[in-house]
This record gives sequence, structure tokens and C-alpha cells, in this order.
Amino acid sequence: MAERKTTAGQKSGMNVDTMLVRELAELLNETGLTEIEVEDNDRKIRVARGGTVAVAAPVAPPAPVAAAPASAPAAEAAPAADHADALKSPMVGTAYLAPEPGAADFIKVGDSVKEGDTLLIVEAMKVMNPITSNKSGTIKAILIENAQPVEFDQPLVVIG
Repeated sequence: MAERKTTAGQKSGMNVDTMLVRELAELLNETGLTEIEVEDNDRKIRVARGGTVAVAAPVAPPAPVAAAPASAPAAEAAPAADHADALKSPMVGTAYLAPEPGAADFIKVGDSVKEGDTLLIVEAMKVMNPITSNKSGTIKAILIENAQPVEFDQPLVVIG
């Protein structure tokens, strides 16, 4: 970690993990993303393309848990909870459910899959990336449409 020293030679409170910043920058290049932000305990690191390269800032401690106001709609949290265990996209791109136009889809709801089976393809920067099953089971839901743009960490498929 790099440490900044004040003019009096004392250490300041800021430590930057330069290797993590480099890894995040490489991930930006590999995935075509424009920004990545990671957070742990007392720090947050954001790496973005453009004028800002990296920013490290202290993270505020979590707020105490309180009862939700009566006006807060409970239904908004339900969809995210429904797909909390879904296989998520490892990158930004366009998702394809079949290996080529006109071909049968890799999977359909009700199919049994084994760990490592190809479920779909995400095209990122003109590279076709197979997305494989992370476990064996049955396809419970396909949460995307063919040729749909997808975001990093977007739920794609539920395997039960």
C-alpha cells in the first residue's frame, strides 16, 4: 500500500492499494465498462475512464436499522429478493440465448443442467463469451430475452 506523508513526515490516514486499482483498471479494459466501484470496511475505490482515474474515500458506517415508514412500498424489494441466487452477468454486453441466429436456444425453463454447461452467450466488444452454469440443477427461470443488452451483475438465469 502507498502511504502519503505530510510535510512534517507524519503519515496521513489515506492508504491506497495500488495493485487493486491496477486490477480494476485492467478489468475496465477487458469488459468495456466505463466505471467500477468496490467497497470494503472503511474505504471505497472507484476507477473510471475519463478525467478521474481513482478515488479513495472513507465509507460512512451503516445507519442503524429502523422500521420502514408506512409509505415505503414493500413490493419494490421483492423482485430483487426473488432472484438473489440467480446466475448473474459477469460483464456488460448483449445476451444471446442461442449459439447462432435460427438455432435452438441453449436452455429452456424446465431443462436439467450440469455445472459447466453453456447457458447463453454474452457478446462484449465483438467477443462471444459463453456463460456457463455454476451448479447442477433445473432451469427455473430465464430472466432475459434474446439479443437483450445486459449490465454487469444483472440476474440472467435461475437454477434450482
